[in-house]
Amino acid sequence: MSMQWTGVMPAITTPFDDQGRIDHDFLAEHARWLVAEGCSGIVGLGSLGEGGTLEPAEREALLTTLVRAVGDQVPVVAAVAALSTAAAVEQARRAEAIGCRGLMVLPPYVYRGTWEEQRAHLRAVIEATPLSCMLYNNPVAYVVDYSPEQIQELAQSCANLHAVKESSTDVRRITALRAILGDRLTLLVGVDDAAVEGAAAGARGWIAGLVNAMPRESVVLWEAAIRGDQATVDRIYPWFLPLLRLDTVPHFVQLIKLVQARVGRGSETVRPPRQVLVGGEREEALGVIAGALRTRPSVQAAE
Repeated sequence: MSMQWTGVMPAITTPFDDQGRIDHDFLAEHARWLVAEGCSGIVGLGSLGEGGTLEPAEREALLTTLVRAVGDQVPVVAAVAALSTAAAVEQARRAEAIGCRGLMVLPPYVYRGTWEEQRAHLRAVIEATPLSCMLYNNPVAYVVDYSPEQIQELAQSCANLHAVKESSTDVRRITALRAILGDRLTLLVGVDDAAVEGAAAGARGWIAGLVNAMPRESVVLWEAAIRGDQATVDRIYPWFLPLLRLDTVPHFVQLIKLVQARVGRGSETVRPPRQVLVGGEREEALGVIAGALRTRPSVQAAE
């Protein structure tokens, strides 16, 4: 199966049991459900997947479960992020051995460094395997902002860099990247509440969060945005936006898992140092979720 960086790809959450261990049975069932609802790939071990809290053996076990669960239906993409270049390269090679079809390459953790250092790190990871790679640009979360010119430089030297997940929250970056790169890289939206705007600007994929709880609405919305079906966008997007905005705040992991729990698609359990939400933030989120469920539109697999 060749890697196609298009459609709606869940940044899948990592389910934990009441002992804090990965619930592999639920993970497999959840991945299969997301695919059945129309998702075009599964991205594991990202920020939403709490990948930074997992031990190497747990990371490999999680990817193995995902690959076995979806088979050849859709590709599994592994997020690669580590403190050192050597560790990131090893993650990439292990993901290839397990059967992942693509890599989502993050900046190195903690040490920011110069562009020259960043470039060397990214090239080492991208060139460590023949897998198709997507660069993850998220200056809000990782305090590293790859400019269109830097991404162009990386693309010129790395033949298997095929995509960019743009999470700067500024959809003008999509336009700027298209202007400088043309069709060299496929662009994907990385923040939920910019999906429609990103599609209009030229993105062809969406690495999504709330899709973990509401895949059908996510897929129908994205496909409508891509084909310019404004009537469907206008019917779904205003309803969906309050939920999608939960993906853009510091407690996004807890909030998305809370939505999952409320729709019967998982639990709120997170791995420390994260804690389940309490107090005012939780009550406000529950109000948003309840309102959305009361007014949830009826959508079909394709409109």
